Amino acid sequence: MNSKKIALITGANKGLGFEIARQLGRLGNVLLIGARSPKRGEDAAAALRGAGLEAHALTLDVRHLPSATRAAKFLEREYGRLDILVNNAGIMHQMTLTPAETPVDIIRDVFETNFFGVIEVTQTLLPLLRKSEAGRIVNVSSSLGSHALQADPASPMGAFKVLGYDTSKSALNMFTIELAWELRDTPIKVNSACPGWVKTDMGGPDAPGTVEQGADMPVWLATLGPEGPTGGFFNSRQPVPW
Repeated sequence: MNSKKIALITGANKGLGFEIARQLGRLGNVLLIGARSPKRGEDAAAALRGAGLEAHALTLDVRHLPSATRAAKFLEREYGRLDILVNNAGIMHQMTLTPAETPVDIIRDVFETNFFGVIEVTQTLLPLLRKSEAGRIVNVSSSLGSHALQADPASPMGAFKVLGYDTSKSALNMFTIELAWELRDTPIKVNSACPGWVKTDMGGPDAPGTVEQGADMPVWLATLGPEGPTGGFFNSRQPVPW
């Protein structure tokens, strides 16, 4: 059995997911690069291996349950467990759509990736996380999903209303709370991470933060010690109001 921790990051072939993987790899973890495209996943894994990290591509589409099932079988066969799951894959719809004009079909589409996909992947991989001595589940969320911040006119979040994305992250946070409660008597910790507004394909070139800064939060939660929190929502290593 591999003595290193086994970490799976979804949507890890580029942007924030790739940087999360890189930082986890630098800490000595074995990296499973979850990606919908086998080629893009392998290209990302090869780049990480070129930097001296142990990385392997794993074809995984969070919207396609059979791919999660195949991923679980691979992990069971190769490693016998999973230590870290970072649910990073996510999408955002057009930001210019107001809440009153956002089509329901667009909201459903966002939920398929940002919420339902996370649940299916996590439920499928949970038996492997239970085999870890200290499993960690990190759901990459957003402060845009905070009810408290969205309701506060003085909040930096107050001017950003992206209905499908925001509500999907609010729902994801509830999944974090409920799963953490279910697993409260196990070594598994479940937390939501807000990476902040960073320069990625989603965040755009005007974002104030770098992917290196954004990855710090999920990596911190993925590597918490036994006294670390569970069932929380964090940004910059500080709690975010629900």
